[in-house]
Amino acid sequence: MRLKNKSALITGGTSGIGLATARLFIAEGARVAVTGRDEAVFEQVQAELGENAIVLKGDVRSIEDMRAIAAEVKERFGGLNIVFANAGRAFPSAVNDIDDDLYNEIMDINVKGVVLTLQAVLPDLREGASFILNTSFVAQTGKHGISLTAAAKAAVRSLARSWSYEFLHRKIRFNAIAPGAMDTPLLGKWGLSDEDIRSIKDGFAKTIPVGHMGQAEDIAYAALYLASDESAYVVGTELVVDGGASQL
Repeated sequence: MRLKNKSALITGGTSGIGLATARLFIAEGARVAVTGRDEAVFEQVQAELGENAIVLKGDVRSIEDMRAIAAEVKERFGGLNIVFANAGRAFPSAVNDIDDDLYNEIMDINVKGVVLTLQAVLPDLREGASFILNTSFVAQTGKHGISLTAAAKAAVRSLARSWSYEFLHRKIRFNAIAPGAMDTPLLGKWGLSDEDIRSIKDGFAKTIPVGHMGQAEDIAYAALYLASDESAYVVGTELVVDGGASQL
């Protein structure tokens, strides 16, 4: 029980990486609050996670939503030992296809959302808390048509370093996880056909040294390490979990 008596908040926790991480954290003894925007799945997620979880509606781009979530978590848990700022958005786009709406969506969810999450929960982070940010391997490589997402994730990587220094006096650890190409529901949000999604997945797999895409659980186990006391000496770093795609 590596997270016994700890409490955690996971943004974007009702599907994919966030949900897999919530399941693992609970199995390791934590109480977990997950956030999401799609109320249609809340009942199912609550039933799956059980009595040690709460499911909260909120948009990370709204400081009012995040403050309301923080207040609810404080009332239920009293404080936080772990935050996984997991909510994010990736979308492929050539430079000339980037318009105001796409730019704002990618930057606001990935960067502004992380900033507002920290602002909302900061008063309730216990000494020695672990704050985990979700970046991406695309910020370390040059890939066609993904520059906007890569830039947003690079900014998040920088936040992990800056905040680590800024909050040393409170012994709060900030670290990042950089997922590679993951087989999660995210691809289904690109508006593509099932055939196109299968083709993209096959293409991804061919570029990964280990020969296959990652699973949400691969990131969940990385998050568990950074959330636990086993990583007490790990500060300001980025753990890359991409099957070697950006490293080999």
